[in-house]
Amino acid sequence: MTKSKLLNWLREEYTQWEAFFAQIEPERMEQPGVAGHWSIKDIVAHLNDWQPKLIASIQAAQRGEPEPPPPWPAHLQTDDEINAWMYENNRGRSVQEVLDESRRLFQQFLAVIEGLPDDVRIEDVHHGGRIYYLVWLGEKRFPVGEFFDHFHDDHEPEIRAWLAQAKNQ
Repeated sequence: MTKSKLLNWLREEYTQWEAFFAQIEPERMEQPGVAGHWSIKDIVAHLNDWQPKLIASIQAAQRGEPEPPPPWPAHLQTDDEINAWMYENNRGRSVQEVLDESRRLFQQFLAVIEGLPDDVRIEDVHHGGRIYYLVWLGEKRFPVGEFFDHFHDDHEPEIRAWLAQAKNQ
């Protein structure tokens, strides 16, 4: 995998991401019950909130600096604790704010990937019928497709099932 191909893949994924959410009315995106008590907006905000850590980690590795602290409180240790904190931080935000943040973070992430050397080592890992991309900077690897992978693997099926169920009611 080359950096150019990775960038194309990321852009294609983002185009599909935007198209998927464009077909859902904003008021539907606010309705709870998609994943537990979470709405579609909550899921998008949750995915957004993990991006700054990845962006900051890649940037630190490029500069030869240690891993930066996460953007959430240090006492939060498990994914469930972190996700609950993220949910509380985003509850009062509008769908538009969350979608705008998604666009901004994607552009920021894309700029970071574009700034990598052309010969950066990119590994594709085949697992469960999918391909996952890892960028290596020195001895550190970064799951650069994690945003979309996590969406496709965990949240997209929930959202599609919820939308289909709601449509049939």
